[in-house]
Amino acid sequence: VAQQDTIRFIFIGHCYQDGAGGTKVDYRVESFDFSGYQGVWLGGDVCSEAMLDYSTVQYIDSLFDLGNPDTHWSLGNHDARNGNWEWYEEFSGRKTWHAYSSYGITRFVLNTNLVPTDCESLNDQYEKLINTIDTVSSGNRLVLIMHHGIWRDVPGLPAPPNYAQSDLTYWNANCFAMGNTFVETVYPHLVDAKERGVEIFCILGDMGAGPKSIDYLSDDGIHFLGCGLDHNEPEDKVLVFTLDKSSNELTYKYYLINDLLSSQVISP
Repeated sequence: VAQQDTIRFIFIGHCYQDGAGGTKVDYRVESFDFSGYQGVWLGGDVCSEAMLDYSTVQYIDSLFDLGNPDTHWSLGNHDARNGNWEWYEEFSGRKTWHAYSSYGITRFVLNTNLVPTDCESLNDQYEKLINTIDTVSSGNRLVLIMHHGIWRDVPGLPAPPNYAQSDLTYWNANCFAMGNTFVETVYPHLVDAKERGVEIFCILGDMGAGPKSIDYLSDDGIHFLGCGLDHNEPEDKVLVFTLDKSSNELTYKYYLINDLLSSQVISP
């Protein structure tokens, strides 16, 4: 169990298990002990048919406690493609895009499956995202959690095909105009927040088949991270954030999931 003065969050991406009718997570995740973590951050593709059947969402909730306000799930294409997003709201009590702050860490969960055919939702997500970014206080942390590779042309970063399993080149952040990509509409607000003293982490979960993890710093000093599992490969990694409450220091580290599973203990 985590020490009282230490808070930990674990990020897991692309964790579905092949077969099983699309209803199971990676067996290592299924047997993982999450009691030492304040919350689980899911980077999407939790089950290959996550919302095809209500019982699968019940199963996901039994593993990750979706109603825990510190637990977050950014929908992947496998999670979103069957619809039934209202089940997400039923179990989590939140929309598929939402903001939440605790321990001086503001998280915004994006639904990168939203497209301009649903302008009302897409614009709502965008307006809430920008408002969240613009109002985080100096000295606090901001974490954006998303599934897809939407970071093309971010200064200092390689293109998403170098690390992600998706490259949404034409992803539109809103319906106000075409070409409102992440780098054009969201990134400038992140730079402004960084300049006023906010530490920023962007994390994606659509990874695993290629690189197991990434750790980039943009030219403007913003962290871009990601990891994902790929069907029981021993090199698969998860990401752990650790907050020392006494010093208010936030650190992060990638771990092989097999190593964590065998020990269920994180060494200092």
